[in-house]
Amino acid sequence: MGNIIRWIIGIPVAALVTVGLFVLMMTLIAEEFKPQEKVANASFEINPTVEDIKVIKRETKVQQVKKVVTPPPPPTIERQQASKPQERIASLEGAIPEFEAPKIDRQNFKIAVSDRDAQPLVRIPPIMPPRAEKSGHCRVRFDVSPEGAPFNVVTTYCTQNLFERATIKSVQKWKYNPKIVDGRAVARKGVENKVTYRLTDERGKIIPE
Repeated sequence: MGNIIRWIIGIPVAALVTVGLFVLMMTLIAEEFKPQEKVANASFEINPTVEDIKVIKRETKVQQVKKVVTPPPPPTIERQQASKPQERIASLEGAIPEFEAPKIDRQNFKIAVSDRDAQPLVRIPPIMPPRAEKSGHCRVRFDVSPEGAPFNVVTTYCTQNLFERATIKSVQKWKYNPKIVDGRAVARKGVENKVTYRLTDERGKIIPE
């Protein structure tokens, strides 16, 4: 029943809206058509003419350079030259006196050289054995040849046995001035020396023997 009442009320309303829209459309159509004003044509020049730009040149007048006159050189002073000596050197006071050269007897001529003991020239330091765990030393005895080379090298005492071989190898590389007796180089026997080994830790401190 309610649906029927809504249909009865809605149909006249819809008809009224439809008639209103129809009248509005007819009114719009009936108005006179007014054409729009003609738009002015726009023109563009594709290749415009470029005017030359006048470059203004600055006119600079160079003044005429005056001629420079070079001054005359300074006057030269005459220097008096010393005259050469006329007297001979031998006739002057304080000249070197003449004397006879000494006569040398080649048969009896000898050069005396003072006696001396064997003297060290070069000492090669020993190589630290890799197995060493602390410092140490060795006492060594050897002979020196007339050429200054050590031989018969022996160790007399070592704090550790592993230092003996390294000590002997080091001393064999040493070099001496040979012993001189009556101007001749002779062998020197019984030379004694001490070879020291210094082993340090990571902080640089020496590890005692």
